[in-house]
Amino acid sequence: MALAGALLLAGCGGPSDSGPPQGNPPVTVATPLVENVVDWDEFAGRFEAIQNVEVRPRATGYVSGIHFRDGAFVQKGQLLFTIDARQAQAALAQAQAQLVQAQATAANAQTELARSQTLVSQRAASQEEVETRLAAVRTSNAQVASAAATVRARQLDLGFTRVTAPISGRISERQVDAGNTVTADTTILTTIVSVDPLHFVFQGSEALLLKYQRNDSGVQPGAPVRVKLSDESDFAHPGKLDFIDNALDSGAGTIRARAIIDNPGGFLKPGMFGTLRLEASRPYAAMLVPDTAVMADAARQLVYVVDKGGTLVAKPVQTGAMRGDLRVIRSGLDRADRVVIGGAQRARPGQKVTAQPGKIVQGAGAPVAPPSSGAPPSSTALPAAGR
Repeated sequence: MALAGALLLAGCGGPSDSGPPQGNPPVTVATPLVENVVDWDEFAGRFEAIQNVEVRPRATGYVSGIHFRDGAFVQKGQLLFTIDARQAQAALAQAQAQLVQAQATAANAQTELARSQTLVSQRAASQEEVETRLAAVRTSNAQVASAAATVRARQLDLGFTRVTAPISGRISERQVDAGNTVTADTTILTTIVSVDPLHFVFQGSEALLLKYQRNDSGVQPGAPVRVKLSDESDFAHPGKLDFIDNALDSGAGTIRARAIIDNPGGFLKPGMFGTLRLEASRPYAAMLVPDTAVMADAARQLVYVVDKGGTLVAKPVQTGAMRGDLRVIRSGLDRADRVVIGGAQRARPGQKVTAQPGKIVQGAGAPVAPPSSGAPPSSTALPAAGR
């Protein structure tokens, strides 16, 4: 009984085993990183060929030869198809013969005119006869000109039996095979699309158009742009804004715009989808904090700061675009504010905290507090994206 009582007294009356009392929770703080940045807007769109040509014959006949490989790159002027040229050759020969005949007639008329003029000088012919011979010369010269024009037309017809590439670019598959008859200006033989550069076509909202016009952001033809494909994380394809339409689509409330994107290797193809990034502001000095330091509270966004008295304070902020893992803060912060970038989950607004200095640095990993801080911080600061 005595032993049991002693144990009971020891258990009830001894000192507490809960450990020493806890101090103020530690948090890692840093002043906002200040850098010159440019805001970007992003638009979904797709690539289109600058030139898209349907190749049609200019002569009627049957196809006697095909001189390209489906899907190959062709140069402007390269021979693609040949059409049976025998009929065109015969027509040219006939026109050339008619030209020779007209030239002979013209030469004879000129001789007759000269003879008449001689006889008139000898009073052996009338002036009326000279005028008749002169009219014959003029008529025969006109016939020579007409025959020469016919020869040129027949030469063109013969040239049209050789179908050449009107532009340089990537050719599609043939639509007819050798031996098929084609009709001038009607039958589609194949298509060719230009490859480098390409257009990137996208739609912008009326609100964005008004924003660009009001804030003098420099969004106009010639402005730099970059494009990424659906499987890319970086905007790796540079270009420039080429065209903004002159009116909005009244139904959709959007305006059509177009950029020119370089495509020297031909990797990009017409019809591919992508995302275009367009400068939406002039360069300006912005404050950047880790995106993980921005908290959401109902309709507001907050950043925790530690005031001079060591108290955790929630400050409403207006945020901007991301720069890597850093978020642009448009308003609500001062450059001297000590922003909580780690350990915010250990405290609540109004509570005293122990502020331990960290730093938001481009290219660094997570900001680290001094070794005495205990638990590691939780946010990461990455470099701001370049222009």
